[in-house]
Formats: sequence, structure tokens, C-alpha cells
Amino acid sequence: MQQVGTRELEQGFGDALAAAFELAVTPAIFGFLGWLIDRQLNLFPVFTISFTLVTAGYATWKLYRSYSDRMDRAAAERRAAWQAGT
Repeated sequence: MQQVGTRELEQGFGDALAAAFELAVTPAIFGFLGWLIDRQLNLFPVFTISFTLVTAGYATWKLYRSYSDRMDRAAAERRAAWQAGT
């Protein structure tokens, strides 16, 4: 039983690290690409800001959606277990 708890804990740490990476690094990469485009076109903040905001917004929405789906599944499982009487 202890291995199951350890495995779930490690999976949780892995999921949290992936989410943190996605929320921090992905917008930074796209912001850098926007900066390169802005530098070529002499439009400094336009692409940098827009790429960063769009990417950060998408990453946040995707994380929220994933969390919401997991919570809905967990609630349905608890409801089914309660109705079954276990």
C-alpha cells in the first residue's frame, strides 16, 4: 500500500513540475520569438507582448481545463461509490 501512495505522490510532483514549466517557460520562449520578430521589423513591444500574453493565456486555460476535468471525474467517482454504499 505504501508503494501506491509513493507512486501517486511522485506523479503529483511530476504533474506540478510540468505545469510550472508550461506556465513559465513556454510564454518566455514565445516572448523571445516575438522579440526577434519585433527586432527585425522595428516594432519593439508589439509581437513580444502579444505572443507572451496569448501563450500565457492559453497555458492558463489549458491548466484550468485539465484541473476541472480531473475534479469532475473524481466527484463522479465519489458519487458512484457513495450510491453503491461502499
